[in-house]
Amino acid sequence: MKTQFDRFADPLVYTVGDNEWTDCHRANNGAYNPLERLAKIRQLFFPQPGRTLGQHPAKVQSQVAQGIPEDVRFSRGEVAFAALHIVGSNNSMAPWTGKSAPTPEQTAEVLNRTSAVMQSIRDTFAQARSDRDKAVVLLTQADMFDPTVTNPSFADYYAFQPIVQEIAREAANFRGPVYLFNGDSHVYNSDKPLAAGSLWTKFYGVTTPAGNLSRITVDGSTGDNDYLRVTINPRTPAVLSWTRVPFTS
Repeated sequence: MKTQFDRFADPLVYTVGDNEWTDCHRANNGAYNPLERLAKIRQLFFPQPGRTLGQHPAKVQSQVAQGIPEDVRFSRGEVAFAALHIVGSNNSMAPWTGKSAPTPEQTAEVLNRTSAVMQSIRDTFAQARSDRDKAVVLLTQADMFDPTVTNPSFADYYAFQPIVQEIAREAANFRGPVYLFNGDSHVYNSDKPLAAGSLWTKFYGVTTPAGNLSRITVDGSTGDNDYLRVTINPRTPAVLSWTRVPFTS
């Protein structure tokens, strides 16, 4: 995968997902220690913190000082972007194989990463306000509002709660549109999970709805035949537009 990323002509921002490390404790995924896999991901894909991947790396603001080089922020086309390391499996709090609860080391990693993610969210919105950006875009692997789960249990989502509440607070206090792009649930979807009346606001204890937040889930897993093309136009109220483009042979 790293070799493929290095072939990109344009700068490439890699948002880490659960398949790369979180779920590697499973026997069919190699029965690894996830924290060892995470360390390897950081060593392999982020050897130059503050720089993107690709043939022509661009500078980004990184949380390398907090030990999390994969969390990066940047601005393009009057839009503030943040790639946030939030993963499925309850943000990596799902117990590892053979365990009935998260280990102390597992919990410490999640708490540290969550704190850094929330700081990055605050910094992104603060920078967007300072720069008078027209929109904010958050990029993450985890689907914290999975529409494919008909009766979600809070026990499977609780580690996302402080992050969701932080996003809601910041989005509600931002004058422009906010977009959250995620994967994980794999099926294309577009909705407003934190708008007034959404079941997710009650689920996560969100007291200030954010009707300006739109969430887009990109296709994934098997049987995919398209990619998502996103266009920025700061002169339009929505700022962002997107279309699903079929693959060509």
